[in-house]
Amino acid sequence: MPIRTEAAMGTLVTIQVVRSGSEGVHAAIDRAFGWFHEIEERCTRFNERSELMQLTAPAGEAAPASAILYEAVRFALMVAEVSGGAFDPTVGHRMEASGFNREHRTGEIVRSACTPDDDVSYRDVHLDPDRRTITLRRPLTLDLGAVAKGLAVDTAARELRPFWDFAIDAGGDLYLGGSNEQGAPWSVGIRHPRNECELIASLRISNQAVCTSGDYQRRTASGNGHHILDPRTGASAHTVASATVVASGAMLADALATAAFVLGPEEGIKLLNRMGVEGLIVTPELERFETRGLRHGA
Repeated sequence: MPIRTEAAMGTLVTIQVVRSGSEGVHAAIDRAFGWFHEIEERCTRFNERSELMQLTAPAGEAAPASAILYEAVRFALMVAEVSGGAFDPTVGHRMEASGFNREHRTGEIVRSACTPDDDVSYRDVHLDPDRRTITLRRPLTLDLGAVAKGLAVDTAARELRPFWDFAIDAGGDLYLGGSNEQGAPWSVGIRHPRNECELIASLRISNQAVCTSGDYQRRTASGNGHHILDPRTGASAHTVASATVVASGAMLADALATAAFVLGPEEGIKLLNRMGVEGLIVTPELERFETRGLRHGA
């Protein structure tokens, strides 16, 4: 069974394909990892030379964008709209101010070239689909962290789909194709948000993505907050401990997990139901809220 792990997008990415004798499987895995590296190079805010950071500099100008960056920004704006701004890709400067501004490979601190206004939002980003350009109407810093990794997972999954049965794990952002080695749906354990050695749920997944946002994943330097900011307040969201989403793709699951985390348990579940996905939200008091169709494992 081919299995490979590489560092990409600030985490370890593992790809495994169940059918070891399939022709062309190793080349497909190469291409899948290639997408992770290309999407990171284009969409990261931790590299001053990335396409995303080059876009950040000239506020007010329509900047041509690659198909990858344009799709990532387009999708982020769509989720921002449907979530009422609970998800907002213009939180980059606030993330920097909270200490999330170090390049994961070198530890180098990266700062945006602009000084954004405090009240920027996704409405300050304009897309022209005919010219495929992106215009930042005001100085701001985009953060595509909750979109770009999911896009990479989905693009990698397309490379592996001819082999039917495979798994992609990008630091907990998962896509599970087909069946596991036993011919059954994949079993996915959801981490207990207050005990890393314990699971709070187990799911059965086939041909779907699973992504979780948790307040335990990345803390601020002071330790009094985490990386999931409420764009409407600028502070760490605090009514949810973890939000897990099961969807057709990782980009959708990752972004909606972030949005549901910010919205809180009741409004978060309403959003997931409106979007036609399944999910589990756990509060700091360990109260569970879930969609009706969530498929639990044995």
